[in-house]
Amino acid sequence: LEDLRGDTARAKAAAGIAVSIPNDTLSVAFVTKAYARAKVSSDIDQNDINYLRSIQNSSAVAGEVAFDALQNGSGQITRNLNSTASGRAAIVSDYGIALAHKFDVGGVPVSVGVTPKLQKTWLYNYTTSIYDYRSGDWKNSQYRNDDTGFNLDAGVAADFGENWTVGLSGQNLVSRDIDTKDIRIINGRTGEVRNYKDTWQISPLVTAGVAWHNELVTLSADGDLTETKGFKSEANSQYVGVGAEVRPLSWLALRAGYRADVKSNDSNVFTGGVGFAAGKHVNIDLMGLYGEDQTWGAGAQLSVAF
Repeated sequence: LEDLRGDTARAKAAAGIAVSIPNDTLSVAFVTKAYARAKVSSDIDQNDINYLRSIQNSSAVAGEVAFDALQNGSGQITRNLNSTASGRAAIVSDYGIALAHKFDVGGVPVSVGVTPKLQKTWLYNYTTSIYDYRSGDWKNSQYRNDDTGFNLDAGVAADFGENWTVGLSGQNLVSRDIDTKDIRIINGRTGEVRNYKDTWQISPLVTAGVAWHNELVTLSADGDLTETKGFKSEANSQYVGVGAEVRPLSWLALRAGYRADVKSNDSNVFTGGVGFAAGKHVNIDLMGLYGEDQTWGAGAQLSVAF
């Protein structure tokens, strides 16, 4: 219990598929994607540690507890303990159609895109006594609920000269708050009832970016103009990032970057990646990230043109 106290583990994952049909009049893409965010933490009651230490350090107390367990069952010890473990997770899936068109505005090419989408969200709020915690119980319906709604993404990009591109994107422009299941835990010692409930926040994420590029190098920078929200019980983040890509060969791209949370609520990370072109029709991209507080991750992308 002393080792677990204060520890928290977080994980994020995402996957997506897009089928794009370019066209000079109106480009169309069918998009489905999903992202998941999870957190596991413990709430260790100091009284539990004191109680167990008293058993460890006193033969008289240990004898009383053993006799009580014989009389009332072996679960009598854990019924006197109050520490809990909590697992909260959100899985959000989008199913949309992206529509895009390029305009000429005073000689400046400007591309505009919108993605109306159906959005389904599953929420998990698994909170129980730390002594009864089972990772497989996350999926039980008593801890899970879901919600379905409409949302919208939009973006605009403009090319200035041959080397500069600026862009602005907005994701999830329709705000929505979704409550998890309300879980009740009874304190075995005092009979006190505690309620565990949270709210998942879907809110607009607006990002601005700029890039300088030529045939060999691309340099980019972007920053969020709004905060990234998640569960209401957690602090929000707001990210800025820089990146570079070098293409020494026609079939090879090398990439590096750095992303920071200006709110200092998430780990700052370094990223690295490599891209391969197998002919004119297949591209494979691999990336990894590493940061403070034991943060690491990886990703892969496959693109095929017909």
